[in-house]
Amino acid sequence: MRPEILLTVPIYAPTMCALEREFTVHKLWSAGDPDAFIGEIAGGVRGAVTNGLAGFSRRQIEALPHLEIIACFGTPDKTVDLAAAHERGVIVTNTPDSISGIVADLAIGLMLAVMRRICESDRFVRAGKWAQAGPMAPGWSLGGKTCGIVGLGRIGREIAKRAASFDMSVCYHGPRRKDDVPHPYYADLEGMARRSDCLVLACPATPATRNLVDARILDALGPDGFLVNVARGAVVDEAALIAALQNKRIAGAGLDVFRDEPRVPEALIGMEQVVLLPHMGSTTREIRAGRGEKVLANLRAHFSGKPVLHRFG
Repeated sequence: MRPEILLTVPIYAPTMCALEREFTVHKLWSAGDPDAFIGEIAGGVRGAVTNGLAGFSRRQIEALPHLEIIACFGTPDKTVDLAAAHERGVIVTNTPDSISGIVADLAIGLMLAVMRRICESDRFVRAGKWAQAGPMAPGWSLGGKTCGIVGLGRIGREIAKRAASFDMSVCYHGPRRKDDVPHPYYADLEGMARRSDCLVLACPATPATRNLVDARILDALGPDGFLVNVARGAVVDEAALIAALQNKRIAGAGLDVFRDEPRVPEALIGMEQVVLLPHMGSTTREIRAGRGEKVLANLRAHFSGKPVLHRFG
């Protein structure tokens, strides 16, 4: 018999197809009552597949008495209850990879899109306004501008390299100065925002960074400044950002993350000077295919009695 697994959320389509070929897959998101659904299938489920956002809770672990493995498509840090898994002897696996470069690519893409008005221009042409009204107003050059990066970790460093290749000056803010980088460090975020033409957020979401970018920081960025967020929605005071955009206290924003994903405020959706993406910074076909292969490899190894390849925690 094929092992039964619980799939909590849709993942990369080719990976789901492979799972269904090799396992009996129960799709949690298709259930009207998830708790009742788990109760119905609990007797047969030996594995679970989830992702880093959905995770897997203690209650879910305890509801599955025969659970042996939780395979995470991504990193289960803080979203899978590792303590509960360890108590039950449940193996947790992840799909280690490096997303720093692709997130940095997207950050630069957002910077280009919002500063050069690429998305606005596309809509302008499609609506027939070019022929009717003539050329639209130009955007801003990146060369010669200053890119202020909040969080110079792995992703922030990759953003800095790419920004420099566009002849931008780079500076950064974080909890401490990095001794191995040449860029100016600002302990005071407001001071860096005042100097920056584009403020790029690449820091983790922690209690210390919650609402880090508020009305004060946005006012320091100023009416010719842009905000790009590839970090987490909680880093920005979203109400303050909407007000700053509505009142033209900043020039525009490129956002890949939001406070209440996947719900995006209607006020942002209606703004021409904002580029909105569905949290896809770490998502490419190559990354998803690689993660899918690792999920499958971990499950295959476990259910054939071999050690998993990517044990987590």
